[in-house]
Amino acid sequence: MLILAKSVLGLMLGFFISVFLGFIILPLLRKLNFRQNVSKHITERHLVKEGTPTIGGLIFIIPTIITMLLLYFKGSLEITSSLVIIMFVFISYSLLGFADDLKKILKHNNCGLSIMQKLIVQVLIALVFFYIYMRDGGSTHVIISSIGLDIDLKWLYGLFILFLLVGTSNAVNITDGEDGLAGGLSAIAFLSFGIISWGTTWVDGYQEIAIFCFILVGSLLGFLVYNTHPAKVFMGDTGSLGLGATLASVAILTKHELSLAVIGGVFIAETLSSMIQIISIKKFGKKIFLMAPLHHHFEKLGWSENDIVKMFWIVGFMLGMGAIYYGVWL
Repeated sequence: MLILAKSVLGLMLGFFISVFLGFIILPLLRKLNFRQNVSKHITERHLVKEGTPTIGGLIFIIPTIITMLLLYFKGSLEITSSLVIIMFVFISYSLLGFADDLKKILKHNNCGLSIMQKLIVQVLIALVFFYIYMRDGGSTHVIISSIGLDIDLKWLYGLFILFLLVGTSNAVNITDGEDGLAGGLSAIAFLSFGIISWGTTWVDGYQEIAIFCFILVGSLLGFLVYNTHPAKVFMGDTGSLGLGATLASVAILTKHELSLAVIGGVFIAETLSSMIQIISIKKFGKKIFLMAPLHHHFEKLGWSENDIVKMFWIVGFMLGMGAIYYGVWL
């Protein structure tokens, strides 16, 4: 029960620090003119969001780090290799997103870092992840017990790490297109993985992984105070890249990669809808969806933004509960 108490304490601290920090950061973002540039190719109702402050991911990133430090100095956390990896990925990808956002703001368009620049940084992050992971005895096996699959990837496991980090971070980034959508789905995803992590007792530092997840859930709930419709701030790549990569890291460390595909089902659907649309237009000259990613398709059907977000949250929550059943019980 002690891990439950620590997790709840972390969630509460993350929430209150995030809400408090929002009062400070929002006026600062406006003063610095860190504002969103909305693409002209997007739906008409999104054009009114032009000029909304961005880089709001700081509102949940900073409180998460502060809360982790508070619990560490209180003696409620230990420094383990798993925690080092998670914090490294969380901070590194957030900084990568921050650099991307900053370049967009300074250029007054949506052209941030180049694909090659992002890829180089992401490869370096994956290499550090792989080094720490292997140094402390990490397994290179990909195991799906339900179908009896056990594959030893050996050094190719480093590429597997890179694939999940890049794929999940981009999936969350693509989903970040409605007020509160990516933030709410991420809170649900980390809540699910926090509960799953409680049961991964064979993993070194499983308690710290779980507590981190719950702290981030609290910080995200605090961020949603400012990000739900009508959004006063957007998380930007600063938030979405950090969230996605960290979600993948937790899945890898707890050996629940398949659960990631279920918990992140909405993120995957959003990404697939964009890929399918691009392929269909280029190869056949036809659209499958009215507009991609998927949330824009529902906009074109006449759904309100709140209804889209609520439906996606519900689907994400049910997928998360299903993954907990699979990951903890089966």
